[in-house]
Formats: sequence, C-alpha cells, structure tokens
Amino acid sequence: MSTKREIIATTEAPGAVGPYSQGIVTEELVFTAGQIPINPASGKVEAESIEDQTRQVLRNVDAVLRAAGSGLHKVVKMTVFMTDLGDFQLMNGVYAEFFPSDPPARSAVQVVALPLGVQIEMEAIALAR
Repeated sequence: MSTKREIIATTEAPGAVGPYSQGIVTEELVFTAGQIPINPASGKVEAESIEDQTRQVLRNVDAVLRAAGSGLHKVVKMTVFMTDLGDFQLMNGVYAEFFPSDPPARSAVQVVALPLGVQIEMEAIALAR
C-alpha cells in the first residue's frame, strides 16, 4: 500500500537549515517540523519573551500548515518543547489565543536546550486539506 508523500516548503516560515523538510503532507495528514521563533522575514530570532516567542512559533507552524492546504484549525496533535516549564502558564495563555475552542491534543515537555538558545519549539500533526 503506497501513500503519496509531498514535501512542503514556504518562505512564510523559516527555511530548513539541515536535512529535513518544513513539512510533509500525505493524503490524510500534515506533519510539521519543529518550528522555533525565527522571523522568516529577517531570518533572526527577534522575540525575547516567552509570550512573543510562542506567538512567532505558532505563526510559523500555521504558515507551514497553510502551505500544505491545512491550518491551525485542523491540528489534531501539538507537541511543545520548552526550556523552562516554569513558563508554562505564560505559554498557555498565548496558545489559547490561537486555539480558542476545541484545541488539539497536546504534550509539553521540558528540554535542556533548543537551537539558537530559544525558549520554545513546537511541531504539529494536522488533517490535510
């Protein structure tokens, strides 16, 4: 049984900086790579607070999903990586702005470090198209 697999790439989210794709879409699902708070226009991390970093990450995740014909409203599972779970409630407040009702399933884990010294990274699984 063969499933179609399409590589997703968009300039609306930070480009891949290694041997990975921004996203993969199959006939049923979209998988995003982990997104960090890089502003795709500048290619730099500009956000400093956990709230601003969370907003940029979710904008980046949404951009990859939209490039795949999906969107945040179709996310079924989100994974959040944070360097300090002490910031969980601050992240959660911003997260609720993007998922005001019927939020997806989610895991949040604390990690020792993330690329470029950022505080947060997220990846999503969403329904395709």
